[in-house]
Amino acid sequence: MLPPDRPPRSLCILRLSALGDACHVVPIVRTLQRAWPETQLTWIIGKAEARLLGLIEGVEFITVDKRAGLASAREVRARLAGRRFDVLLHMQLALRASLISRLVPASLRLGFDRARARELQWLFTNARIAARTREHVLDSFFGFTDALGIAGRTLRWDVPLSPEAREYAERLIPDARATLVISPCSSHALRNWRPERYAAVAEHAVRRHDMRVILAGGPAAAEREMGALIERAARVPLVNQIGRDTLPQLLALLERATVLLSPDSGPAHMATMVSTPVIGLYAATNPERSGPYLSRRWCVNAYAEAARRFRGCEPDRLPWSAKIEQLGVMDLIGVDQVTAKLDELLPSRR
Repeated sequence: MLPPDRPPRSLCILRLSALGDACHVVPIVRTLQRAWPETQLTWIIGKAEARLLGLIEGVEFITVDKRAGLASAREVRARLAGRRFDVLLHMQLALRASLISRLVPASLRLGFDRARARELQWLFTNARIAARTREHVLDSFFGFTDALGIAGRTLRWDVPLSPEAREYAERLIPDARATLVISPCSSHALRNWRPERYAAVAEHAVRRHDMRVILAGGPAAAEREMGALIERAARVPLVNQIGRDTLPQLLALLERATVLLSPDSGPAHMATMVSTPVIGLYAATNPERSGPYLSRRWCVNAYAEAARRFRGCEPDRLPWSAKIEQLGVMDLIGVDQVTAKLDELLPSRR
């Protein structure tokens, strides 16, 4: 059954969320398109993630509104009525996704190996990728193309952007002046750094490097509050765009930026898509597993210290996916560690 003896006529990818992990699927799509240009690709994706990744050409997107519950499942069933796929790539370890996978008729249902197939995913598949340990999330996704017998990896994240999105970015970054974008919030509050520390980095960027500083983020009340607190604490001018852009506009902004400062969040992986380096703030999560794929050297990595302090052990004693989302864990990252990364990175960018 594996690898198939010929390219399939149709292949369905099931990956609903989160935004960062959905960004990791893009090189998988590009690898499939390179190897099997005639294969019809369908991606079942979360509604929020589709606002950005639905721009990818050559792919049929079926969106799932995760807040709609059964109503959304009925919509998926209706979209797939009378269809059958040669291959399903079940790339999400969540029972909700596995239940949706039951709506996808497919001859080959490829999932993770038994050790990684959490939340009973193995019950919903009939084939498994090779067992591997302690991989980056993106590398684990490439296990699916490896299992299909596709040689090589296409590390392309390109997403077509509209003129309107590019015009938005050009208004904010109109020239070659170095620009630091700060996306201060993760969807998990305990992964966030203190606003006064972001403000201190912004001051260093402006005074030491004459950088433009832009705050970016979503419209949630917590993100807007964080932006206001950073503005209040900063003693240098900055532009607060939190809640004022779309995902394509944010991607265009990151494309023009010099560097992004962010905790473990979707924008960290969006910056990777446009080859913008990321100074990632990692203490609650392990950057070797979930950090920005091309910028792990620039991450401030306090995960080992967090393991010792909050779990009483070395990080290699923890499960690979373990999160240390404890109150105060992000305080293990100091301002001087972040500014040192910025000082080291900027000469290479220029």
